[in-house]
Amino acid sequence: MTSEKSGNTSRPQFSSRLGLILSALGIAVGTGNIWRFPRIAAQNGGEHGAGAFLFAWLIFLFLWSIPLIIAEYALGRKFRMGTIGVFKKAIGSKFAWMGTFVAFVSTAIAFFYTVVVGWCMYYFYVTLFHPLPGDSAEAMNIWDQFQSSNWPLLFHFFAVAFGALVVWKGVRSIERVNKFLIPTLLFIVLLSVIRAVTLPGAFEGIKYLFSPDWSQLSQPRVWLAALTQNAWDTGAGWGLFLTYAVYMQSKFGVVKNAFITGIGNNTVSIIAAVMIFGTVFSVLHSEMGMTNSETLEIMKTSGPASTGLTFIWMPQLFAKMPMGSALAVLFFLGLTFAGFSSIIAMFELPTRVLLDMGMSRSKAISLVVAVVYLFGIPSAKNLNLLSNQDYVWGIALMISGAFIAIAIMKLGVKQMTLDLATIQNDWKLGRWLIYEMKYVIPVSAFILLFWWLYQSVTVFAPEAWYNPFNAFSLMTCVVQWLIVLTLFIVFNRWISRKTKT
Repeated sequence: MTSEKSGNTSRPQFSSRLGLILSALGIAVGTGNIWRFPRIAAQNGGEHGAGAFLFAWLIFLFLWSIPLIIAEYALGRKFRMGTIGVFKKAIGSKFAWMGTFVAFVSTAIAFFYTVVVGWCMYYFYVTLFHPLPGDSAEAMNIWDQFQSSNWPLLFHFFAVAFGALVVWKGVRSIERVNKFLIPTLLFIVLLSVIRAVTLPGAFEGIKYLFSPDWSQLSQPRVWLAALTQNAWDTGAGWGLFLTYAVYMQSKFGVVKNAFITGIGNNTVSIIAAVMIFGTVFSVLHSEMGMTNSETLEIMKTSGPASTGLTFIWMPQLFAKMPMGSALAVLFFLGLTFAGFSSIIAMFELPTRVLLDMGMSRSKAISLVVAVVYLFGIPSAKNLNLLSNQDYVWGIALMISGAFIAIAIMKLGVKQMTLDLATIQNDWKLGRWLIYEMKYVIPVSAFILLFWWLYQSVTVFAPEAWYNPFNAFSLMTCVVQWLIVLTLFIVFNRWISRKTKT
């Protein structure tokens, strides 16, 4: 394996296009597809269905996510550096802070994401070796006992250790692990959805999922939820695809891979939603006699740190169906695998940035692991803080996406399309991408951020929007963003000088 001590030195690459695609799918397909997407769809559904939300969500796949994935692939492939080096080369040394912010947002998400993956690991263990809970009281007792113990810290460590182990040996290890994780995950999801759709009454839930209530599209919050969920779903704007593109062979197509990644990811989300909606409606609506509104209320109620549906209700629901124990084991194993594949990319991103600064891979990974574990401890011990970090840095993904669009605009969208046109056997880009990067993504980010600011003041925390210690206030985001941005701007010269180009 060749040295990785500088941005100009040759480095290992993905050995095959399949390895790249599966690793890229590993970025996109995570717990957000299975844990987050069904809940967000239920929360943004109308009285008669969630189809309108799905429509908005699919629009943003093509207007936001796929163009940003193309941009990330193109930037990483062209400059062969992490986010800071790319921004330094594409825009100039004065704007290295933008690349630092993009890297930090993804790393900040890793602080609490590893905690959630630890929960998945714990519930896999519980469902494998213990009986499933028979009612809500028993399910809550399992959850409360887990959270009040030191188990979250231990499983947080296990999740971090797994990511470190895979990333330690570089891209070849990343490729081999994803070649196992992603096909296995897809097999588990398909098995689960086949069982779900054969349950009595499951069709009612599936029908609700796809039935459109077009009046929902007049509500800006639906569009905001659709965009943020698509950013969560695909990983667009995180800098993760840019990082993997550093290791892609020059002959690999960018546009084709971006479409496969984005569409493949959203397909997994839809399949996971069919599984969740079918299971919930079958058990709660058909077997327990709950009305549609009561069933949906359980799906919408996120519980502490958005845990209600996945960690409190799903084990009970599996307990009430034939082969439920086996399905519960598969469900939480699939969640764990989905989380692992995303953790690998989240760890490689800051590692790549430190490699560009001249640090050895072993030292870089050791630093990343120590920081992620230590900064994840507060979220492992406090669910309210975890919810706050999910809120703050999830919204910040829109800023990261806008920064990547700025880098492409500065570099020249037209030139990028000409560069990509030289790749043989790749799909050719039309002028649509120029309009996407120049107008649609920046305008979408501005409008939705403005609407989010308005909602924060009037809806999310109307009486405490100015309080930075309120978990969902406007000021908690603004203060945390400003602290981070100020530090990066103040130390921009040092960061730029340390990053070898």
